[in-house]
Amino acid sequence: MHIVSVIAGAWLVFLVLLDAFETVVLPRRVRRVFRLTTLFYRNTWRPWSHIARKIKSSAIRESFLGYFGPLSLIFLLALWAFSLVLAFALLHWGSGEHVQLGGEPISFWTLLYLSGETFFTLGLGDVLPMTGPERALTVLEGSMGFAFLGLVIGYLPTIYSSFSRREVEISLLDARAGSPPTAAELLGRLGNCADGRGLETILQSWERWSAEVLESHISYPSLSFFRSQHSNQSWLGALTIILDTCALLMVEIDGVRNEQAELTFAMARHAVVDLAQVFRSPYNPHAPDRLPESELARLRAHLKEQELHLRDGYEAEQKLKELRLMYEPYAQAMANTLFIELPPWIHTSKKKDNWQAGPWDRLIQAHGLGEMTQGHHRVKDDF
Repeated sequence: MHIVSVIAGAWLVFLVLLDAFETVVLPRRVRRVFRLTTLFYRNTWRPWSHIARKIKSSAIRESFLGYFGPLSLIFLLALWAFSLVLAFALLHWGSGEHVQLGGEPISFWTLLYLSGETFFTLGLGDVLPMTGPERALTVLEGSMGFAFLGLVIGYLPTIYSSFSRREVEISLLDARAGSPPTAAELLGRLGNCADGRGLETILQSWERWSAEVLESHISYPSLSFFRSQHSNQSWLGALTIILDTCALLMVEIDGVRNEQAELTFAMARHAVVDLAQVFRSPYNPHAPDRLPESELARLRAHLKEQELHLRDGYEAEQKLKELRLMYEPYAQAMANTLFIELPPWIHTSKKKDNWQAGPWDRLIQAHGLGEMTQGHHRVKDDF
């Protein structure tokens, strides 16, 4: 019985330390199927998202989903800590003798208590190890407790720093592509700038952003569960509309260069494909078409109003379809897994940008117009 306890404890310590190393330290994708972190997120996200699907209010639903990312980090760290405490309790149980002050009998629960106070470096001394191996285990566990504290101090700021860098670019997209952003708005607002330099600069920054998202979300997959500050924005939605925009440019729009679009498309497509594999998002052959013929016709008409002429004809439509097949199934699969709504190619009606919407706007404008009217009457009376 004691041998089994030692083996189980040593195996659990190794498993937790390996999982923590792969999650926090190792900057690459881990392909191993059995991982504590993978099991944790798989068995917590499913019930959480299932509850969210039953919430009818979109604002409340997004708020509820927004809690998962930060809470999951806290509970993941707690899972690691508890697993190590349990593992060392098993090692204590199987490898030595202890003396408890007051002469009470030593049970497994007493050793679990000893493991907890050692891991969190309380140092109460009411349960004492009596053999050399036990003392060595106590010192080792205490050192792991300090290392765990350092892990928490270093891990959380790194996660939030990556989240902040991701969200800055998404916020900048608001005035450039609308809320939620669409390819039609991005091209309409920036596509007819002089020489297309404004759009080219935007695509250059999004090429780098896509690379950073790929690197950070593979290194720290929990970032994918962090929602954006506004319910009509998301990192996956932003990545998708950049791919939409690049696809249209690669089909060719008169007067707009597409060299940078090809580079950005390659990087963004790389990101969406690799991240879909990280989350093992299944392909759905019955996913709704984001750009049926009627919407494509409306998109062409919108671009034409902005003096942007998208190449038409059978070859152009086939090329656009081929480009879409390179990324849309992956984006839709991830959207289904993460419960994120992908933005359309073009809005069905005119929408305000987030920067244009404020809770007091109507009252302020009504008050301001009232003062202007009163001032106008006073001027007339003076004359």
